[in-house]
Formats: sequence, structure tokens, C-alpha cells
Amino acid sequence: MPWRLVIFIILLTPFLIFIAFNLNNRCDISFGFTVFKEVPVFITIFCSFVLGMVFTLPLIFTAGRKRRGQPKISAESSDNEKIKQDAAAARERFFSKRRKKPVNGGADDA
Repeated sequence: MPWRLVIFIILLTPFLIFIAFNLNNRCDISFGFTVFKEVPVFITIFCSFVLGMVFTLPLIFTAGRKRRGQPKISAESSDNEKIKQDAAAARERFFSKRRKKPVNGGADDA
């Protein structure tokens, strides 16, 4: 079953209902130097939403690069080896605990 299509239709339905109820609602939009008259309200809201997403994109992509307040770890750092050793020890502890689980549900063999 095409679940993505079903979910898309379900998410699109409220938007289409909103448009149907607001087809006759119109407003004037002024940009200072020009005025658009009798613009449907749903177009105004949709354009505002899209512009908000567009202006948010640079913030999303630059936030991952600039992690302020966190120290940078270089490859030649002396702490780098300790971090690798700690990670290896944690990995070993994790997998050793998983292997020690009894196979027969905890019942004794005797």
C-alpha cells in the first residue's frame, strides 16, 4: 500500500478545506511602493509560510557548523587517544553485557 501517498493526502486535506472556506475572503497587500488589491487570504498565508521556511534554511545549515562554547578536538590532541580508548571500553562493556544474557530465559540448567 502506498503509505506515503495516503499520508500526503491526509495532510493536504485540511489545507484544501481552508482554501475552500476562504475563496471569497480577500485583502489588499501593500509593499510600500505598490499595492496588490483583492488578493485571496490563503495565498497571503501560503506565501508567508513559504518565505518563513526559505529564511530559516540558512540558520539550519550554519547552526551545525558553528557550535560555540565547545572545545575543538584535533587529531594530534593528547586527549584524542583517551577518548578513543574510553569509547572502545564502553563498546566492550555494552557488548559483553548483551552476551551474558541467559539463552533459556533465566532457568537454571540443574
